[in-house]
Amino acid sequence: MSTLSDTLPVIDLDVFLSQPTQSTRVQEECNKAADALITYGALLVHDSRVSEEDNDTFLDLIEDYFAQPIEDLQKDERPELHYQVGVTLENTEKPKCAVDEPCLDIIANLDSAERPLDVSGHHPDPKCRFFWKMGSPPPYETEYPALNAPNVVPQAPRISEKWESTMEKWGHSMKNAVENIAEMTAIGLGLPREFIKDAGKYGPHLLGPTASDLVKYGQKDTILAGFHTDLNCLTIHGRSRYPGLNIWARNTGKRIPVRFPPTGRYLLVQAGKQIEHLTGGLIKAGFHEVVVNEATLQTVEWRKESHPDRPNIRISSTFFWHLSSDYELVPIPKLSERANAFNSSQTANQHTAYERMKVGQQVQNELKHIALMA
Repeated sequence: MSTLSDTLPVIDLDVFLSQPTQSTRVQEECNKAADALITYGALLVHDSRVSEEDNDTFLDLIEDYFAQPIEDLQKDERPELHYQVGVTLENTEKPKCAVDEPCLDIIANLDSAERPLDVSGHHPDPKCRFFWKMGSPPPYETEYPALNAPNVVPQAPRISEKWESTMEKWGHSMKNAVENIAEMTAIGLGLPREFIKDAGKYGPHLLGPTASDLVKYGQKDTILAGFHTDLNCLTIHGRSRYPGLNIWARNTGKRIPVRFPPTGRYLLVQAGKQIEHLTGGLIKAGFHEVVVNEATLQTVEWRKESHPDRPNIRISSTFFWHLSSDYELVPIPKLSERANAFNSSQTANQHTAYERMKVGQQVQNELKHIALMA
């Protein structure tokens, strides 16, 4: 069975962190990172700092959290803050693609065997989510305070006592890795090393695990998260215990089931809408979905035998890295030129307009599409 390392380029952060930026090896690795995001919209990261044990501790905690009664979870909802902190319960988020013409055109242009499961019914996703903010408060008054709200700590003592330390530890592992990828991508695009990272210095970054109840929603071909792109700059995923995440490579239109190499310290990075906007479409946000497939069902049965005391809940180990809300989002001219040349051979979406706007406005526009904001 093939894994992502057979399909996507593997970027070695150890090289970047241990050798001078000007060295040939680092420059090659940075070019490889930028090229991977341009070509595939995704890449695999090897980072020796990442601890599998930290990921397991995190997954255990989030499973325990979402195994609580619904009335306990509801205490952590913050709809007045557009669900940008705390919990979002099942059947709240809608896949934007279901009513988005450009997205539907992308699906129509895919080979029928490579298309996502049908999202045209526009039913809300049956997944839950928890957003834990990992950003630094800006030292200025932001125009977007709702996107920079304080965190919610769950109330149950057995959860709350280890919540903050577990979220912060795993969140920082992923944040460090994705910020290094932002630096490498900038270098590979011919920008100053700090260009993208500095643009996200006060971003409302979110550790955002999703949870899908595989007892309630465990039928084959159930859509847990409909075909979509992420609204932020870069998304980074740790290893989930249950398969089901599919991504689409921009260059081939092929669906790629996400299977991490069986061992090793790997993370998956996908491009989001903010880096697409910043590069004028040279890098495109990566499409993905989460579904119940045959591999998911096999893992459910295996986990029932191997971990009979654990809940059957699929947790995604996901971190959303944002640009700062007050950052002026405008395409970089030299990258727009490259994008136009690159896209001239593409038929779909070659005339996308990337208007100048604040990042916070871009986020609010996207939230309206997925029904998290009135």
